[in-house]
Amino acid sequence: MERKLNVPMSREEIRSLHAGDYVYLTGTVYTARDAAHKRMKEAIDQGKELPFDIRDNMIYYMGPSPARDGRPIGSAGPTTAGRMDKYAPQLMDLGLSGMIGKGRRTQEVTDAIIRNCCVYFAAVGGAGALLSKRILSSEVIAYEDLGTEAIRKLTIENFPVIVAIDSEGNNIYDLALEK
Repeated sequence: MERKLNVPMSREEIRSLHAGDYVYLTGTVYTARDAAHKRMKEAIDQGKELPFDIRDNMIYYMGPSPARDGRPIGSAGPTTAGRMDKYAPQLMDLGLSGMIGKGRRTQEVTDAIIRNCCVYFAAVGGAGALLSKRILSSEVIAYEDLGTEAIRKLTIENFPVIVAIDSEGNNIYDLALEK
């Protein structure tokens, strides 16, 4: 099934998604990779606010290359999501509604997806140059000293993803092995 959705999404929209669905996202997402996740965890542990309101928002696991002239961002392909697995359940428990990355996730992440009615989308690795054309704006909003791993606020339009793990825990990586 192919759908177009705006982000952030309602929990009802998230519940309507199924593993394997093709989705085109339009709206606002935030980027964060390993170093940014570590800093967000430290902020949470110290009782400090996160650099953006995590509730009902989505994180894209991505660190872009430098922007070319006239473009808001350089190549913007997904990074391996598994590196954020030790942070993701806590962020979902705080209200994060979804993640975009590539690759398998741990059972703890899947359990948190089910518990919090979230979704994990896969973006196509190796297609960063093409994906960057779906990013209309990019603004560093936190941890600028981390360079490409800084947190960015992105405005995306018709950004292509696949539902990798739906809110019921159905997982395309497991389903592919069954066939």
